[in-house]
Amino acid sequence: MIDISPSVMQFLLAFVVAGPLVGAVAALLPAPPGLKGKSPEQAVLRHGVTVTGAILVAAVVLAVGFDHDAPSRFQATTDISWIQALNVRIHLGIDGISLPLLLMTALLFFLCALYSYFKLPAGPSAKAFVALLLVLESGTLATFAVLDLLLFFLAFEMVLIPMYFLIARWGGAQRQAAAWKFILYTLLGSVVMLLGLLLIGLQSGTFDMVALASDNGRELSHTTQVLAVLAIGIGLAVKTPMWPLHSWLPDAHTAAPTVGSVLLAGVLLKMGTYGFVRILLPATPDGMATFAPYLGAFAAVGIVYGSLACLALARKGNKGDLKRLIAYSSVGHMGFVLLGIASMTPTGVNGALFANVAHGLITGLLFFLVGALKDRYGTADLDTLAGATGAALYGRAPRFGALLAFAAIASLGLPGLAGFWGEMLALFGAFDPAEGLSRPAFLTYMSIGAFGTLLTAAYLLIVVRRVCMGDPKAAREGAAAPVVLADIQRYEYAAWSPLVALTLLAGLWPAVLLGLTDPAVQKLLAGGNS
Repeated sequence: MIDISPSVMQFLLAFVVAGPLVGAVAALLPAPPGLKGKSPEQAVLRHGVTVTGAILVAAVVLAVGFDHDAPSRFQATTDISWIQALNVRIHLGIDGISLPLLLMTALLFFLCALYSYFKLPAGPSAKAFVALLLVLESGTLATFAVLDLLLFFLAFEMVLIPMYFLIARWGGAQRQAAAWKFILYTLLGSVVMLLGLLLIGLQSGTFDMVALASDNGRELSHTTQVLAVLAIGIGLAVKTPMWPLHSWLPDAHTAAPTVGSVLLAGVLLKMGTYGFVRILLPATPDGMATFAPYLGAFAAVGIVYGSLACLALARKGNKGDLKRLIAYSSVGHMGFVLLGIASMTPTGVNGALFANVAHGLITGLLFFLVGALKDRYGTADLDTLAGATGAALYGRAPRFGALLAFAAIASLGLPGLAGFWGEMLALFGAFDPAEGLSRPAFLTYMSIGAFGTLLTAAYLLIVVRRVCMGDPKAAREGAAAPVVLADIQRYEYAAWSPLVALTLLAGLWPAVLLGLTDPAVQKLLAGGNS
């Protein structure tokens, strides 16, 4: 930790949240003559890299100045009255739960902006693309930084329109239908969620998330808590996405441009699970305890369902799309996150938060790789890629093939990589759930989840075999792929290497993350009294 004054920390957090919005407005303005470079398009793409880079630097400085000896305490806080009639305040702050998500979000947006500078998806306007990307960044960062229920809702909703247009205007086949499905599902879920948030705020007399966590539901009747968890939980579950509210996700991922898929999986899905941890667990513990067995059941079914869907897509002859396969894998991986939350134990919730970050890093890398593979081959269809002899990435593009295999192995939860710890801790949490929860039920969920890890390994190894192995010199009748394939380019190294390094770091040194989250989780589950 470096000693940074509280006022500077406040400014940095405010800049992290609001800076991208200012950058989005600036992106729509004409570029100054000296900054145009070769073209106005290049200038606005450079602007996107600069703004997201500045936000990442500010987030890193925030992390450096963060008091790691007190991660359960909210730091860099700003608390200003906004709507006095409703007692709504502009309340910002970070603790050990939100800081890792804030850092990961800032990193992924910078890497996406950097990748887009060299590989802009085909679409109507670079200016609009960069502006939408920056608005999306502001909304996601605000979600992890605000400490007021209504501000949380506004930030939660702020991401919908930018993501809709990124899919609808820069996406691939069926992009309009996928974008409409995304916006309708998430908007309907959000309407129900708003009712639950208003119920909590009006019944307790405050929308302040810190005060609600400290009160630990004592001002709310059991019925109010149950209704609030049901309403808010539906909205959060759609965004997570939890089976069976997941059906918008595969279509959105398949149609979205590469950076859209990276951000959807790496950042937007985390907003749902973060809401469960930040709002429902501390503010409505009795309501969560009522619904925890059902949440655990949906999570366990989602783990197996996602894996079985991926196995079906990976089978020869099923015309499985790789982007769609990874989208379904997210349903399974987020099932582990929900299972950890449903256990309502420090072990399970820490596992959920770890799995959140691990999934963002690993699945973000996978979508980068599949997008690049689609650019090279012209398709993400597994049967077309594999053909008669396999896509043979090991032979045609050995570095690319090795990196794809690394990402797949990290995703299946190999010990020593980031994917292992979150899933293991979530299963441990289910093995010994919180007092009052049915242990036989959670032991059943744990067993189903453990079986899901085997299915995950099966489909990912099938994908690696079909895409990476094969004879690169074999003639393939009617194949669309060239015999000579471009290996990883320098800009791809720059965009992907940080994700590889952090996947290794979190896997080999999990205390880096758990040291932040555990004290904050202990305090959160104790109602702010520990």
